[in-house]
Amino acid sequence: MKIRFKKAIQNLAEEDQIQKGRVILNQALTGISQIMLQENRITGLLFLTGVFLGSFKMGLAMLIGTGAGIATARLLKFNTENINKGLYGFNAALVGVAGILFLKSTLLTWLLIVLGASIATIIQHFFLQQKIQVFTFPFVLATWGILFLVNQNFNNLQSEAGFGPVSNSNYFNIGLKGFGQVIFQDKLISGVLFFIGVAISSPVAAVFGITASISAAIFSLYLPVPFITIQMGLFSFNAVLCAIAFAGMNLKHVLWTIVAVVISLLISLIMVRHNLPQLTFPFVAASFITLYIKKWAQ
Repeated sequence: MKIRFKKAIQNLAEEDQIQKGRVILNQALTGISQIMLQENRITGLLFLTGVFLGSFKMGLAMLIGTGAGIATARLLKFNTENINKGLYGFNAALVGVAGILFLKSTLLTWLLIVLGASIATIIQHFFLQQKIQVFTFPFVLATWGILFLVNQNFNNLQSEAGFGPVSNSNYFNIGLKGFGQVIFQDKLISGVLFFIGVAISSPVAAVFGITASISAAIFSLYLPVPFITIQMGLFSFNAVLCAIAFAGMNLKHVLWTIVAVVISLLISLIMVRHNLPQLTFPFVAASFITLYIKKWAQ
């Protein structure tokens, strides 16, 4: 009788652990999906798969960053509903991927990723408490902070990533690469998976995103920037995020999307010309400005 009772307790404990694991996995995948303003774990899984196909280290860094963000939110007892919605995962995930993009893969880099992901989560919580929508701004601040720290104290930690060979691309492929570059991926397959992920969650957002990405690439041809950067989607990914943020079913949504995309392109141009790491700051700044204009116009 005692053996059966112990077995029953053990089974319940195992089931509880499995259930907790599922909850954390859902929180992580939903958090990753929030990178493109979606709340869908299947979308998150496609994003994660796309990153792993582009770079195993970046995929691992994304998981570690997301995990650090969720762990920070749980330890500090942040709102459970917001954790489940993925609101404490996406900025942390981006910090992880950016860390591997800009820095060499060393123990210090991985520690900085965990630290940066935790800081981004705390910054996100502050703005959530103030009821201010800041999109990926916590990621931008945390990553800029890491890069400044490294530049001042650990110069040898910076990676020497450059442009790889780029095959001739049509505008649709460049548009898909714009999707890929949202999470710092330059492989076409990654962009395809990211586009499908958004389309599963919100077909309207996917259509707006690909249209904005292609339009931004065409517009960028008239800007004084290297053509290879346009081919790689580096002047399209902020446009993708702007379009997803303002996507909708009427003409007003189209108007505000155009305004946000144009502003983001101008900010991207200024930052590139001054050799500043733009990350998703043009999207964040353009969205703030557009929302202010929108409020003023109403």
